[in-house]
Amino acid sequence: MYDKKKLEDIKQAKGEWEDKFVNKTLKRFPERKEEFETDSGIPVNRVYTPEDLEDFDYQKDLGFPGEYPYTRGVQPTMYRGRFWTMRQYAGFGSSEETNKRFKYLLDQGQTGLSVAFDLPTQIGYDSDHSLARGEVGKVGVAIDSLKDMELLFDGIPLDKVSTSMTINSPAAVILAMYIAVAEQQGIAPDKLSGTIQNDILKEYVARGTYIFPPEPSMRLITDIFGYCAKNVPNWNTISISGYHIREAGATAAQEIAFTLANGIAYVQAAVDAGLNVDEFAPRLSFFFNAHLNFFEEVSKFRVARRIWAKLMKERFGAKSDKSLKLRFHTQTAGVTLTAQQPDVNVMRVAFQALSAVLGGTQSLHTNSKDEALALPSEQAVLIALRTQQVIAHEIGVTETVDPLAGSYYVEKLTNDLETLVWQYIDNIDKLGGSTKSIEKGFMQKEIQESAYQYLQQIESEEKIVVGVNKYRMKEGIPADLLKVDPAVMERQSKKLEQLQKERDPKQVAETLQKLRDVAQSNENLMPYIIDSVKAYATLGEICDILREVFGEYQQQVVI
Repeated sequence: MYDKKKLEDIKQAKGEWEDKFVNKTLKRFPERKEEFETDSGIPVNRVYTPEDLEDFDYQKDLGFPGEYPYTRGVQPTMYRGRFWTMRQYAGFGSSEETNKRFKYLLDQGQTGLSVAFDLPTQIGYDSDHSLARGEVGKVGVAIDSLKDMELLFDGIPLDKVSTSMTINSPAAVILAMYIAVAEQQGIAPDKLSGTIQNDILKEYVARGTYIFPPEPSMRLITDIFGYCAKNVPNWNTISISGYHIREAGATAAQEIAFTLANGIAYVQAAVDAGLNVDEFAPRLSFFFNAHLNFFEEVSKFRVARRIWAKLMKERFGAKSDKSLKLRFHTQTAGVTLTAQQPDVNVMRVAFQALSAVLGGTQSLHTNSKDEALALPSEQAVLIALRTQQVIAHEIGVTETVDPLAGSYYVEKLTNDLETLVWQYIDNIDKLGGSTKSIEKGFMQKEIQESAYQYLQQIESEEKIVVGVNKYRMKEGIPADLLKVDPAVMERQSKKLEQLQKERDPKQVAETLQKLRDVAQSNENLMPYIIDSVKAYATLGEICDILREVFGEYQQQVVI
């Protein structure tokens, strides 16, 4: 891209600048440390020049927005046409309580819903199960049956709003409930838009809300791919998630590498199941973390798009441009929120959100300042939403596409990060792919080592966290924290008892038996899960049938 003579001139000028200015300054004001690097261990130079991009090929490495390899974004005009979906993650207690929060957020300008489910729901147990005790409604909303889903979306027209649902192992059941509620509203499945997370591989790596072993879990996922391609074409059938991998302690490079490796596994499983890549790939989506190392995070999002486009084109032979485009939701980093001086979290979240926007996100959740202490209060979630709205409307970063493109630092960092990511992907390929690398503990061990190193840096004060290891203050517990009523479990159990009295037990038994039979065959499970849901079989009953057929996964111990 740059003339060799010009590069030589720049190199010489840089040497003169260092001799004349830098060395003298260093004698008087030494730099804070000998070496600077990103969280992924990429060295950060004092200054960047065209010399750092000697082999940079604009059209091959960068191109224009909306064209291969999509480094600069998946749409030609990006936010000049429309903003990202502002999608605040919400859910607590009962369906009725969460429905009120949804309506409040929509009234305040939120443009999409994002549902948080409680832990029993995430692992396929009803609220009256002994293992659910103490967890019902605590980290999300309790959903036991179609009745709860009806209440959750009461008064919310599902053809007018895009809904994201953070559910994995029981994703097929929750999606079936959503389709059934829409049908009750007179809305056909092909009019629905939204996302289910449905990413089980990262559960084995970093999060832990799995139920079934990998093979039947992958079958459920590909069944959803196949069903939605024909019946719910505007639905994102998976949100391949790096977010939780990063929250567990991964670096930016590991987050992208492990997420894309999982993406490769899902695509391969779908192809092996006989699906055409261009029929399902356009509805794949991704979910990334926006962490604190600002420029590395911006570069990370650009790298993810570039590598995914190459993988889909070169490895899987995708022909459709839509199959090559990596679309992603971003959430600011929960792990960076501090219980100390929680008001400071507002600034952390703002900068993280800005990195996601500059990186070209399609959807964004901003964390609330009090989430290190409790589920977000109404006032805190409003500030989080207003943060997105200020970025969208007031500071000018949405006026041009990929405004950091051409920065010597950002482009070099993007290239360096891409090199690291490819190295990880190559290693995972050599181990036999994502599933095999998880079974061997490769990803888990890499994440554990990175997490340990990060904590060591904080403890040694090599990495400063304001209010935690520097600039501490004496402070009390903030007022107005959200508290979930502990009686929610009792209320949910009573609802379940009433449901069992009202529903047709014969219809429930018949639909569950059909589900059991089909689970033992190769037929697509989704129509039978939908039938069971419509008969008001509970989430726990449906998952128990699948547990009976598929078995349960036992986590491998990684040393």
